[in-house]
Amino acid sequence: MANSLNTLVSFLPLIIPLAIIQFGLMIAALVHILKHDTYKTGNRLLWIIICICVNTIGPILYFVIGRGDE
Repeated sequence: MANSLNTLVSFLPLIIPLAIIQFGLMIAALVHILKHDTYKTGNRLLWIIICICVNTIGPILYFVIGRGDE
């Protein structure tokens, strides 16, 4: 048990920044989705579900293929 805890603690310097980046991307994508009405592909509900459920890939997909022209 102590060995697995030490392993987890050793990975914290990598895990914490990745979690912050993922959370920031998700918040940025959700704010953009809720402020805008037009999308290249899909609708608002679809992109909200993708951004929340697909973690890091979802917000990146939204910014690459879902965000409409402004």
